Order: sequence, then structure tokens, then C-alpha cells
Amino acid sequence: MQHDGSFNPEARYDAVLVGAGIMSATLAALLHELDPQLRILLVERLEAPALESSAAVNNAGTGHAANCELNYTPMQADGTVATAKAVAINASFERSLEFWGSLQERGGLDTSSFLHQAAHISAVWTPENIAFLRQRYSQLKELPAFARMRWSEDQSELTEWMPLVMAGRDLKQPVAATRINRGTDVDFGSLTRAYLMPLQNGGALSVEYGTQVHDLKRLRRSDMTEADWRVVLKGPSGKKEVRAPFVFLGAGGGALPLLQRSGIPEAADFAGFPVSGLWLVCGDAQLADRQRAKVYGKAAVGAPPMSVPHLDTRWIDGKRSLLFGPFAGFSSKFLKQGSLLDLPASVRATNLVPMLQVGATNFELVQYLINQLRQSPAERHEALQQFMPTACAEDWTLSVAGQRVQIIKRSKQGGRLQLGTEVVASGDGSLAALLGASPGASTAVTIMLEVLQRCFKQRLDSEAWQQRLLALLPSIQEDPQQDPQVLHQMRERSDALLGLTA
Repeated sequence: MQHDGSFNPEARYDAVLVGAGIMSATLAALLHELDPQLRILLVERLEAPALESSAAVNNAGTGHAANCELNYTPMQADGTVATAKAVAINASFERSLEFWGSLQERGGLDTSSFLHQAAHISAVWTPENIAFLRQRYSQLKELPAFARMRWSEDQSELTEWMPLVMAGRDLKQPVAATRINRGTDVDFGSLTRAYLMPLQNGGALSVEYGTQVHDLKRLRRSDMTEADWRVVLKGPSGKKEVRAPFVFLGAGGGALPLLQRSGIPEAADFAGFPVSGLWLVCGDAQLADRQRAKVYGKAAVGAPPMSVPHLDTRWIDGKRSLLFGPFAGFSSKFLKQGSLLDLPASVRATNLVPMLQVGATNFELVQYLINQLRQSPAERHEALQQFMPTACAEDWTLSVAGQRVQIIKRSKQGGRLQLGTEVVASGDGSLAALLGASPGASTAVTIMLEVLQRCFKQRLDSEAWQQRLLALLPSIQEDPQQDPQVLHQMRERSDALLGLTA
């Protein structure tokens, strides 16, 4: 590329990644493993990595594998549950475990700092929900990914599985649960730092903290063909310009405004609806020690996926605690440390109608959010006691969770509220953004492999990158969803490397 006289060639990078959370950190780790010579710049508006959605206090820490999350297997009109999404999410989490195992094997990652085993349990206690859970179990246990799922309605066995849930419960109340022992709790903040620090210390990654993207524009060469992206940064020392042929917007809720600012036509299809959350947190390590499990229940009608109630054991910065929630809230901010103007500023002529359509067709969601906002501390404690009858209010404190921005997408059928995550990429692959929320962090490796496929396809197809990718992810050319033997081999290797047990 020809540089003009005012631009410093040293300020040109192979990739600029915006947002120092789990997504950008995963992409940086993958890119470095595939080509250690790449010059990568990471830009973060806050003073350190993983302070927004990736921070352990801002998320549930569940290694989402669809073992216990009932919203991934919705009931269908014919009385069966849909299982395709659960199988896909499970395979994606196995891919994450495979990647972490390879990095640990190479000495580049200590998984004990962020990964702990915790059984994944689904528990319900109404006749309707018990019937649903039984149907879910009967279908999932036949699939290789969930073959080790166990069912119980026995009081003594359930007490062994989830003592805090069963203690003090009315013996006449029917309770049913499924359990998969090979579940995990993940401190995604610690994982993010574990990815970034070796890259930064080794000089493979430049980092600008306390720095925001002030402007983002695609340059053109004199022959009018597209060239680098010009990214104007605003930091402690003022404004400066950097350039790169590839930009990734992995800034959580902040990705949508940046995507809109990029001007790529694909951005016009999207809007966002922010949902905040609250947790009840208990720091009593002795109490937390009594239940090494994550217990998920059934969401209320109209509740967004992030609001599925669950009582979790957590390890945050190595300390044990309990978490219950989340309780939904509303803020017009797209980030926990964002601006109240984020939502109105994101409205465009292209996305206003889809936003209104979603509002008109999701009355149950709106009603649910209103009811959640009106909840008193006593009502939140009552919800906790449905899961943990012996819970004492004085042991629990209220904590604000991270902001999530649900995707609203324009389609021929009108605006659609999309749950989950979506990679939005420019037609030429020079820019990509990740929109959406859960189960993003757990499936980050699979999502970033999609970014590589869409934005680095030529290099990804090269023999050098294929060999390095195969060394990192030995099962990458096979499908664990279709081949039980591949899944078995992936789990056998991951369990040995990561210290997990069946």
C-alpha cells in the first residue's frame, strides 16, 4: 500500500480488534497461532480487559453446553422438544474445550485459573414442567452428546445432587431433575486475561486501553479500489490514526453503533434492544461448598433467554460463591458503562420500522420486563426461596449484571427479535462484527472460526494455516454432531488435558 506523507507506516496493522473482551481475545489467540507474524492492535475504551460482559461478576459463568438450559430445547406443537440447537451448542462448547486443551498442552494457558467442574442440573416442580423435562430427557438421552444425562424424582438422590435446592422443601412437592456431571463453571474474565497477557508480553499484540474509536472509514486507492480501513482513535494522549485491512468489532453492546458507523450496507439490517439484569449473590464460601452444581429452572412465559432462573456455584478470581437470578431490568445503555443515549442514537430510518414491529409482536416480553422492573426486594427473595427454601435474605446482596443487547433484524417478513449471537461481515470480508448475547462466550471459538472463514478465507484455505489449525483443533475436519466417535475422541482428549471427569 502507498502511504501518504502524513501517515506513519508503523501505525499500520494486519488487524485492529475493538473491545478487549472474550471475543476479541479469542480471535487474537487464534490469529496468532495461525500466523505469529501478524501485527494485531487491540483497542479498549476501559482501563483494563474484560470489564464489561466478559467480567465474571457480569455473567453466569456457565460453560454453556445445553446440558441444563431448558430454553435451548423449546416445546413444539407436536409435543416433542426441538433438539438441533442444543446439539449445535454442545458441539461448539466441545470446540472451546479442545482449543483450551491445545493451548494448555503448548504451555500457553493454565485452565485451572478459569475452569472448574460443576454438575449441570435442570430442576422443575410443577406437573406441566415435569412433563416437559421428562420429554426433553427422553429425547436427549438418545443423542451421543447427552447420553450421560441422568433423571431423578427420588428425594434422597435429588438431595445428593442439589442439597441447597432440596433442604427445607415441602416433602409433598413433586420435584424432577436431570443431571450431567461433566458440566463447567468458567470465569470468562480470567480466561480473557489468560489469552491476552502472553500475547502482549511477547510483543505479538499491541493494546490501547482507555481508548475509543472516534471514526471508522474505508479508504480508497487512487484507482478507486478499496484499501485499508482508517480507524481514528481517541485516547489519553489525544487522537491518532491507525490503518488495517481488517477490523473486528467485538465490543459487546458497543459493536452495533460502531457497525453502523462503518457504513457497510450489511449494517442497515440490524437494530438492538438492551436488557439489563440483576443477580443475588452470596459470598459465604461454606454455603457455596455444599453444592457444586448449577441448577437451571424453567423461564417464565415471555422471559428473554438471559432471564432463565438458576442457582449457581461460582468461582470468581478463585473464590467460591453462590449466584441466583438473573432478574431482568431495562436501561437504554448498550454497555454497563455506556450512555443512556445509546438506544436512541442507534435508531435509523432503516431499522425504526423493524424495532416497532418487534415491540408490537412481543407483548409478553414487554409485560415481563415491566413486571420485573416493579419487583421489590421481598419479591426477589421469594423467587430465590423457590429454588433455595432455606435462603436467608441477609446472606444475599444485589449485584448489577452486564448489559445485553438483543438483535432485531430486518427481514422480508418484518422485524424479528433474534436470540443468540450473529456474525455480521462486509461482503469483502474486511470488517466483521459480533452482535447478540448468550451463549456467546462459551461458543467463542466456533464463532471466531466463522469470522476467519468469512474474512480470511484465502489464507485459511492455505496449506500452512490448515496444518496449524489441525494441530490446534484435531477434530476440525470432522463433525462431532454427526460422528459419535469423533465426539468421544474430543472429550477423551479434553478430559485428560483439562482434568474433567465424566
